[in-house]
Amino acid sequence: MKHMLFLLPLVLLAACATPREACISDARAKLRLLESQIDTAQGNIDRGYALAEVQDLRTVTRTCTGTNEDGSTFTFPCEETRTFTREEPVAINVAEERAKLADLRERRNAEATRAEERIRQCIAIHPE
Repeated sequence: MKHMLFLLPLVLLAACATPREACISDARAKLRLLESQIDTAQGNIDRGYALAEVQDLRTVTRTCTGTNEDGSTFTFPCEETRTFTREEPVAINVAEERAKLADLRERRNAEATRAEERIRQCIAIHPE
């Protein structure tokens, strides 16, 4: 879910971006994803555990309205099932997480080089 929230501003920005800005944003997409994964892995190492999203279904009582045959309205208690998301600690192997972090950093460095090349192409294709 956090990753979805991370992408929301990018979607909104892309809606009003110039073709050049949209191209550059696309060129950096994989780099942003790797950086997000690095932040998550580093947070897991710092805490000593990961956080997993768990969804719970709960029945919530609320007030509903209805309409009588004569057109008047009435209220009554009704139940609705809702999904709630919470984070729960999950044990990790810190050594494996450090190895994963090192791999992610290497991949980020390689992707940064590729992203810069794609950005140069965007600038060449879409001069301002």
